Amino acid sequence: MTDGPVPTRTLVDGLELPVIGFGTYPLKGPDGADVIRSAIDVGYRLIDTAYSYENEGAVGQAVRRSGVPRDELVLSSKLPGRYHRHDDAVRTVHESLWRAGLDYWDLYLIHWPNPRQGLFVEAFGALLELREAGLVRSVGVSNFLPEHLQALLDAHGTVPSVNQVELHPRFPQREQRAADAALGVVTQSWSPLGRGSDVLADPAVVRIAEAHGVGPGEAILRWHTQLGAVPLPKSSDPRRQRANLDVLGFTLDDDEVAEITALGRPDGRIADQDPAVYEEF
Repeated sequence: MTDGPVPTRTLVDGLELPVIGFGTYPLKGPDGADVIRSAIDVGYRLIDTAYSYENEGAVGQAVRRSGVPRDELVLSSKLPGRYHRHDDAVRTVHESLWRAGLDYWDLYLIHWPNPRQGLFVEAFGALLELREAGLVRSVGVSNFLPEHLQALLDAHGTVPSVNQVELHPRFPQREQRAADAALGVVTQSWSPLGRGSDVLADPAVVRIAEAHGVGPGEAILRWHTQLGAVPLPKSSDPRRQRANLDVLGFTLDDDEVAEITALGRPDGRIADQDPAVYEEF
């Protein structure tokens, strides 16, 4: 068992980020707010949403109903591709805050780079301005490739605090994680359990989990944390929420980490969403 609050790590801009968070897609409405509140009640302090998830209101409602002080939570949302132009980005963050009933976001990400649109550098500049204005505490990105991160550094002289990417045993993202780390960017993992894949039933994962007296999902989430990534699992079941959160009480050895990493496949993406070409609006 992991005792006490979830440990944190310090981002390049000083924000303290819990080492595991709760993903909220596609939780909506009253039921969604109940599930998110349950996650907060069992101990999650990093809650991840997005403008395009259409559930920022449910997140805000869950936060208010939880009774946990606002300053003990790290609340994160994302800017959709259709609002990458500077003024659109500024308006969208304001709207995002109003939807959630918040005064500020702890972390705000560009959801996808949309490189053919070619406006992500402009969007990043707008988010940096909003950080200076106090509406956003930390600016990150999602699904950015190394060349996209370099473009931000070249244009603005700074890097995002996090890069949230698809990351699970079928797609372990060795090169991307290395590129993030070289720049001081923390990698976050969406779909950390390989949504819809067979990885939870993989014999290697099952065997490693049994060796530690945990479930396959817990073994995989511990793999993420030992890689230095911040996983964002989602579950509607309070027992599973608690189990997913409680993954720091055991340690995989180097061979076990390598064995799970070796489950990666060239075609391991869940939906073939390659940020080099995929566009999200």
